[in-house]
Amino acid sequence: MTILHTKEFDRRYRWTDALAPGGRRAFLSLATIAIVLLFLGPIVILVVTSLRPGWAVFYVYRGTDFTLQNYRDVLATEAVMHAFVNSFLVATLATIVSIGVTVSSGYMLSRFRGPIPRAWFGTIYVFRTVPYISWVLPLYLVCYYLGIYDTYAGILLPHIAVHICFFSWIMKGFFDGIDPSMEYAALIDGCTRWGAFLRVALPSAIPAIAALGILSWLYTWNEFLFALILTGHNTALITVTMAQFVTELGTAWNLMSAMAVMAMGPAIIITMFAQKYVIRGLRI
Repeated sequence: MTILHTKEFDRRYRWTDALAPGGRRAFLSLATIAIVLLFLGPIVILVVTSLRPGWAVFYVYRGTDFTLQNYRDVLATEAVMHAFVNSFLVATLATIVSIGVTVSSGYMLSRFRGPIPRAWFGTIYVFRTVPYISWVLPLYLVCYYLGIYDTYAGILLPHIAVHICFFSWIMKGFFDGIDPSMEYAALIDGCTRWGAFLRVALPSAIPAIAALGILSWLYTWNEFLFALILTGHNTALITVTMAQFVTELGTAWNLMSAMAVMAMGPAIIITMFAQKYVIRGLRI
């Protein structure tokens, strides 16, 4: 059977042809609505719960009692504001440091050959094969014995290590996609290797760096496992502080939802304004 006959067979027996005229468009519309509701449904329920009084959260689907008091109560909690500041500082510092390392690391892996790049690539590969959750207990012991548990250094270093292992690999792929001929021309004109990297390769990789920076910040902002094990009262992050609304008397779903909505705010703003940079960077 020729390729032409195979395509003709597939076209002839598509299951959507069994639908009535206009049925295919209606089916696609319903499928699209179902997928949108699947993703937006939990967010809508979360937002509505954050606006309901405490006694009405279990009747979120009916009633018209809404209030902003939940947000006022959350903002009045000192631990919550402290957690927001900690999360912002940790996410920002981890992004800046990890991007600085991963850019040079990715460039080295892409442009150089020898035992050092191979050893570095092998190290990254080995760390990537280790399950993420298995790092937590050793990191807790290391932080405890180094005296950096519940400090910014204790939570920053694991995040930076994870970012370097993952993003160096991605950054290598970005530099592999950039033609090195301009760098060679700069070297012939007397530029040093470091100068060719800063003046030629780095500007070409700005979209990729922006994309990785955004992904890195969002990852750290939303991370929970390291925040749960490696932080305490001094450096509590928002993903862990939400648990304070679970008490012996029950769970304050309205307050927890209000804090969750507030925590989504920076991530949504960054995603909306930076999505074009992410798309452009990931296309390189």
